Amino acid sequence: MDEVKVVVAHSERATLRVGDVFLKVDADQTRIDVEVETMALAPVPTPEVLWRKPPVLALAALPGTTLGRLGGPSTGSPSAWAAAGAAIRKLHDAPLPSRSGQAGRSIVALAAELDDECELLVTNGVLPADLVTRNRQIAEAALRPWTPAFTHGDLQIAHVFADGDEVTGIIDWSEAGQGDPLYDLATFTLGHEGHLGDVTAGYGTDVDLDVIRAWWSLRSLLVVRWLIEHGFDPFAPGCEVDVLKSRM
Repeated sequence: MDEVKVVVAHSERATLRVGDVFLKVDADQTRIDVEVETMALAPVPTPEVLWRKPPVLALAALPGTTLGRLGGPSTGSPSAWAAAGAAIRKLHDAPLPSRSGQAGRSIVALAAELDDECELLVTNGVLPADLVTRNRQIAEAALRPWTPAFTHGDLQIAHVFADGDEVTGIIDWSEAGQGDPLYDLATFTLGHEGHLGDVTAGYGTDVDLDVIRAWWSLRSLLVVRWLIEHGFDPFAPGCEVDVLKSRM
């Protein structure tokens, strides 16, 4: 029998790997609905849906490996990062899906959420006030009008697979929808600033690097408490708190 490996698990969802099959268990079936529908629309490689029986979705494993992980070294070549940039651009150029995604929150709602989160981080002693204040100032640049694109919404480095210099697939589409394309680029390069140039070269058009850096600060500020509450460590070397510290 193949070994069962826990890929990720917390109170909202869990992903298990058994051989060449990934089993996703999600308490919110809407997220699974979005994932299945969006993978069918995405113009980039995605996992094959093997079967679905709520609350479980079975997906075939992708060939290749990720380009690295947050808090760890990059295992991908510069050309592989550029290929990922090209794949992201292909996604962003595709016809818009009908729904808004995680990257599509309104400026007003996002600013209010950010202000509340910054206050809690300081009040509860999670992060120093000067660190929060500085990164809140940087994050302001992300709060601007943007043209909607087909976005992944959770394009972490661990969600993009490559074999050599070829992108073989992108996983975890439950947050996808219309949104700010620079949110995807920032999420993908979070903690790997040295590869931002490779990604934007593959992306093939001018991007506002200050906005990407602003999204690094904004995203990190918003997720620190959530990560702690769900058993993850944003204080680990190279992770979200180090990203915030690098802006000082």
